[in-house]
Amino acid sequence: MKKFDRDLGILLRRLNKNADKETKKKLNRLRDRLIHLNEENVVKINHSVMELVCAKHLILKGYEVNVEHPLDGELICDLYGVKGYGTLIVEVETGFVPPDHALDPATYCKARIASKITRYGNHSDKFALGIPPYYILQIPPALTRPPRDRKPEELREIKNHCDLYYKNPPVSLDEIRNARLHTIYVIDVDEVTVQEVDPSTYVENKARFGYT
Repeated sequence: MKKFDRDLGILLRRLNKNADKETKKKLNRLRDRLIHLNEENVVKINHSVMELVCAKHLILKGYEVNVEHPLDGELICDLYGVKGYGTLIVEVETGFVPPDHALDPATYCKARIASKITRYGNHSDKFALGIPPYYILQIPPALTRPPRDRKPEELREIKNHCDLYYKNPPVSLDEIRNARLHTIYVIDVDEVTVQEVDPSTYVENKARFGYT
């Protein structure tokens, strides 16, 4: 058995503990999809385990959940949830910085998060980021506020950051103006738990979440 399959199996046994039959069935289906995608070299284990832990949290909140869900164009989101007439996208961020950005990791991560919010936040009613407890997000404060409360200079600053790394295609000012981060899910794989954090609270209380 591949290590990927074995690790997901171990995690699933922990997630299925005290879960009802329907939740187990849904988690098993998501596990099987991730194993298939790994065979195609599409997903990696550190990302996939976070997706499964977050998926259970969403399932228990009444969402029908899919992983690696295709959107318009070439976009594929990590988690796509539907509850009633509402939709939710969750993008999981592990904090990985590619070697090409070893000399500008903070700028790269800031641009990456801004780009994720603007690109994906226009494809669902609500958008969330999922992170491990040890990763500190660099979130543009404007993207935690309603669009009407954003200043033009804030939008231009976010676009300038995104354009440093994401030009094919570039994010538009309209995307930045309309997208919003609604929730942050702190995903603890060790404890198989998820904590929901309000983005404004996260930004305003940096020291509480590990900022210096």
